[in-house]
Amino acid sequence: MIVLFDMFGVIARDQSPEVMREMSTAPEFWDAYWAHRPAYDRGDVTAQEYWQRVGHPPLVEQDVASWSRVDYEMVALLHELSNAGRRIALLSNIPEDLARNFERTHAWLDLFEVCAFSCRIGHAKPERGAFEWCRDRLGDDDILFVDDRLENVRAAELVGMRGHHFTGIDGLRTLLAAHP
Repeated sequence: MIVLFDMFGVIARDQSPEVMREMSTAPEFWDAYWAHRPAYDRGDVTAQEYWQRVGHPPLVEQDVASWSRVDYEMVALLHELSNAGRRIALLSNIPEDLARNFERTHAWLDLFEVCAFSCRIGHAKPERGAFEWCRDRLGDDDILFVDDRLENVRAAELVGMRGHHFTGIDGLRTLLAAHP
């Protein structure tokens, strides 16, 4: 069984509330930020175009910083799985600037057989195409998809993957021990 991980909310932490407050406290800013995010994550628009749609001067550095916290207990689990010969892969909704930052700063990305960044594959979760792209690249139907968002887990299950709704490392460890 291949384990296909989501990044944010599983390996990396959710967006930093402190940095988010530095970016803006205006509800209309965050409404626009999220409304236009899927196109940015998918790579349909550049950072400049995205921030124009948000209606704000570019905050690329702050945005990258807001998403840059990592759960090192999860990174240790990735190393354990890789060292045990387990096939692991990554599927993340992520814009290009953030993807490049992670590649520059986190060598553990090399543990993944496939790194499917939405900005480079043209599909973002929960779109069916994101999961099909991964399945096609991995060449296997026995895939466990791990994500903190239930809608993404359900979407993976619709293409024949097993799903695990991630709520913490202990539950994931128990599941993986039961399915070596």
